[in-house]
Amino acid sequence: MPTLTVTAKGQVTLKKDVLKHLGVKPGDKVELDLLPGGEVALRPERPNKKHDISELFGMFYDPNGPKLTIEEIKTATEEAWAGIREDRSRHESDTQDAAE
Repeated sequence: MPTLTVTAKGQVTLKKDVLKHLGVKPGDKVELDLLPGGEVALRPERPNKKHDISELFGMFYDPNGPKLTIEEIKTATEEAWAGIREDRSRHESDTQDAAE
């Protein structure tokens, strides 16, 4: 992994092998995303790029989030379209009571 040095002006210079890996040339622009934990993601700028739906896969994935069945997702979607709001914790306790 290449190591870069920060100058007194707060700048870094990307090494040639990094530029080659990104496929960028002098004058090209790069995009920088700030990620959690003090990390960044760097990629070539893609102006006017048409996005692919596959870029959205996993966008809302949370490994610690609730696990919903297809039926629960369908019900939640139908209720959302109908404008019905429900206290989720009440729903979960009703589901547990029905299961017993």
